[in-house]
Amino acid sequence: MKKWHLVLALTLVASTLGHAQGRGQRGGGGQAQGRGGQGTVQSTADLQVVDGWGRPVKPIPRNPGPAPVHDISGIWEPANGPGAGIQANGPASMPSDGVHEPPYTAAGKASYDSHKALYGYRNVPPSLSNDPRNHCDPLGFPRSDFYQLRHTEILQNPNQVVILYQYDKRYRVIWTDGRDLPKELPDDRWYGYSVGKWVDDNTLVVNTVGLMGNEKVWLDETGRPLSDQTKVEERFHRVNQNLLELTVTVEDPKFFTKPWVAMDKFPMRLQSADYDIIEMLCVPSEMEAYSRDFGDAASGVESKGGK
Repeated sequence: MKKWHLVLALTLVASTLGHAQGRGQRGGGGQAQGRGGQGTVQSTADLQVVDGWGRPVKPIPRNPGPAPVHDISGIWEPANGPGAGIQANGPASMPSDGVHEPPYTAAGKASYDSHKALYGYRNVPPSLSNDPRNHCDPLGFPRSDFYQLRHTEILQNPNQVVILYQYDKRYRVIWTDGRDLPKELPDDRWYGYSVGKWVDDNTLVVNTVGLMGNEKVWLDETGRPLSDQTKVEERFHRVNQNLLELTVTVEDPKFFTKPWVAMDKFPMRLQSADYDIIEMLCVPSEMEAYSRDFGDAASGVESKGGK
């Protein structure tokens, strides 16, 4: 993926994000050839889907077998295409449209009002945003589920489930060795403390606490807040060999009056085991260059690097 494609993928419009990453996943540094070998694409049928090494992506069998027991490992992508996981206007089941809003407390609404987000129904121009992500700070959790949830690799061993996120090459560790959540938190974390338990053969329930919260971490791309009292429940339900459903519930007595569902059975489909995930990094120098060369002008702000 070219430098400015990546910058746009990290900073601007959701449609641009989807198309930019789609180009990277089709091309992977290679060239898509059209009919007659002229290098002009005539239709989507002419496009060769490749992974990060430029290798053709292997198709997954259409008739999936049953889900393996106590196993959600594999490389997964949103079942409705990579763009489905961008969720720039809020998580799938709670978009920011002025109608689907979480039940805020007074403190939660005040925190939300202080956030100037690039997306959602209250969005601001690029250089007026105060999103921590604009400086390439870690997304944190649960925002890693709610924004740029693209190709995701899940690894398992007897004691842990490890989730590798494509965006910024971050990871989480979920302990499955029987421990409880800590009663005394050593410290708050960007991605919290997570424990998981199998509630049936194909459903792992994960609870996470000890999150960094306001103001270092936003809940989603539209500026919704979370506090250090946030507790997140994820339900990973493997429907069959090739389909995984993710449900995420947010509970935060400081900022919300009751728990609410952010993602309800969000579908993820299995990829071939040799699929190489393309890099998608937030690079501070490139973010600064974008703000100087494009964001400031689009926002009516005089660039610090201007004349």
